[in-house]
Amino acid sequence: MRFSHPARKVALCLSLVLALHAPLAAQDLDSSDELEALIPDSAVTDPDAWAAQGAGEDLADTEEEAEALDAAAEAEFQALEQSLERGEDGALALDDPAGLDLPAVAEVEPEDPVEFVTFDDVIRPIPPGSEVRLSDELVLVFPTENALFPVRDEFIDRFRKLSSVADLDDDGSQALLAAQARADEELLQRMLRVYGYFDAQVIRSVTLPEAGESADPTRAVARFDVIPGPRYTVGNVDMGRVDEAIGEDPAALRAAYKVKPGDLLSIDAIADGRYLVDIELGERGYPFATIDEPSLLVDHAREAGDVTLPVTPGGRFVFGTVTSNDEGFLSGHHLADIARFQPGDLYQRSLDMDLRRAILATGLVGTVELTPVVVAEPQGDQPGTVDMAVALTRAPVRTVQGSLGYGSQEGFRAAASWEHRNLFPPEGMLRVRGVAGTQEQLAGATVRFNNFRGRDRVLTLDAYASNMDNDAFDAETASLIATYEQLSTLLFQREISYGTGLELVVTNERDNRTRIAPGNAPRETYLIAALPSYAQWDTSDDLLDPTEGFRLRAALSPEYSRFDDTNSFYLKSQFDLSYYLAMGEDVVLAARGRLGAIYGADLASIAPSRRFYAGGGGSVRGYGYRAIGPRDELGEPNGGRSLVELSVEARVRTGLFDNSLSVVPFFDIGSVARSSTPDLQALRMGAGVGVRYHTGFGPIRLDVGVPLNRQPGDAPVAVYVALGQAF
Repeated sequence: MRFSHPARKVALCLSLVLALHAPLAAQDLDSSDELEALIPDSAVTDPDAWAAQGAGEDLADTEEEAEALDAAAEAEFQALEQSLERGEDGALALDDPAGLDLPAVAEVEPEDPVEFVTFDDVIRPIPPGSEVRLSDELVLVFPTENALFPVRDEFIDRFRKLSSVADLDDDGSQALLAAQARADEELLQRMLRVYGYFDAQVIRSVTLPEAGESADPTRAVARFDVIPGPRYTVGNVDMGRVDEAIGEDPAALRAAYKVKPGDLLSIDAIADGRYLVDIELGERGYPFATIDEPSLLVDHAREAGDVTLPVTPGGRFVFGTVTSNDEGFLSGHHLADIARFQPGDLYQRSLDMDLRRAILATGLVGTVELTPVVVAEPQGDQPGTVDMAVALTRAPVRTVQGSLGYGSQEGFRAAASWEHRNLFPPEGMLRVRGVAGTQEQLAGATVRFNNFRGRDRVLTLDAYASNMDNDAFDAETASLIATYEQLSTLLFQREISYGTGLELVVTNERDNRTRIAPGNAPRETYLIAALPSYAQWDTSDDLLDPTEGFRLRAALSPEYSRFDDTNSFYLKSQFDLSYYLAMGEDVVLAARGRLGAIYGADLASIAPSRRFYAGGGGSVRGYGYRAIGPRDELGEPNGGRSLVELSVEARVRTGLFDNSLSVVPFFDIGSVARSSTPDLQALRMGAGVGVRYHTGFGPIRLDVGVPLNRQPGDAPVAVYVALGQAF
């Protein structure tokens, strides 16, 4: 906006006063010859039209400049409108992340005819206001008294996300700013109605800043004075045919709808309540319920709105059987084993959706659709029965994988595998794998049955032959392992999980105490049979990134070992406890303890691969993998019969990258002893800092640790990268 003469600013203010029917008396205008000279003849002949053109519009020095400026503004406004989608009724359909879609709204005007105020009348006084500057070009003014507009902070936050002036770059164009301001005025009116202010006024003006203001004096400012008026309340609430529900359900369904007569009117609550009722119906046995769009009848005389939510329950049902359209691939019987419901259980939509997700989680299907099929209609107060018809399409079931890596301590490692995930239906997988590396060579085959006779129950048969050559031991091993587990998964995190199994191992090993004479070091053959079992109690709130709760895991493995014509029986035990405590929204304190012991045999009777070791990214950070513990004459770790570890860390959200980045200082200690009693005199300490980048599938972890009491052979710094938290 431009001014060629100081008096033109006065003229603009006058035009705004006229446009808004400000409480000024006509004789006040006549008393000033200067102001009279500024009012053109058009203002006398048609004051309303002349006043309207002055509200928030630009002034020009000449008629030609005014016409040119009007043409520019109109062109830019049309360009702006074309960039915004319009609905069928012509209303602007703005990008709406704040959820401003209104239900059908009808309005009842007062019976008395509306009397328009004249120029000499005084309209409702404007209450004292306080400014909120959202940008250099955008100012909102609200009543100073908070009780007149208590939703102010939430309102401002939503408006900021949708505002054309705030979001669109006008490149300093006053014409485009005026067009954006007109769109924002409409937006403000819509938003006020969302909060129940149906008699609100929004006064728009586009002006240059006053002299001495902090804003750029050369840039125009869009200002909106918001006068909310009274907030309407909820009148009557009609929920359609909800009384057709069985038993006491109508009262419960009415209670689920949070919109009650006498409540402050909120379009958000009206819309959200529809989904709450839908959820309630789905959880109370109504798979065929329909809920149409709500409507609102606004009565200005009562300052209230009557809400209609058309609900049709559609009959109550229980689950029947599960059927499949591909019995040879995933049978209905197997899908019923996966489901968390039994025939006769009350239908719940959440269980329907859970079965859908579980079928997708098998990795065997590309698409899946579950349809309730009526097999028995409701009779009186007795619910009907629906079978769950599963229609699925097969996904590719064969996979070839490979990886190649290098570590400064581990050397090169290449791995490859081939698998068929449904070679033995249902969900019977065969995987063949191989590893070739500096320290490890392996060939093996695994048969795995997922969801074996129940959800998340897994039977695994594994056979492999391997050669390991690392700093702790050398081992040539053949093994046969069978395990049965009840797992906790990302899809369903169980509070209690467990597993048991059988291991048969033949291993020819030597530990590093015998490497004093390379090439002549003897190997010892161990025959091992073990019955490993574990149980876990998990109250944490997330499997990969917990913020509260604890995890307690106990693992016991009775083992038989034959070595050097000597039979040994011993018990290997390990206990893990993790605890998580949220300190506000951005800080989580986490602590972990581990205690392990082997009872019943001396160290020499226990194969090196079955002993305890410490150090690494999931143990004591700052040290190499298995680098902590008793060492041989060459300074290499060779394991022990007891283990103790403690870790503490603070997981601090930084707010960076949409609050996806965390900084994690940590401190770890640990010890391994040859005896079955932990040696607290030989504790190794490590400290450092890590970062976590939080993704939808868990945090990506990078930790840098430093050993605080290094031994010969320990690196000064260790780096660890993994998925998920350290514990």
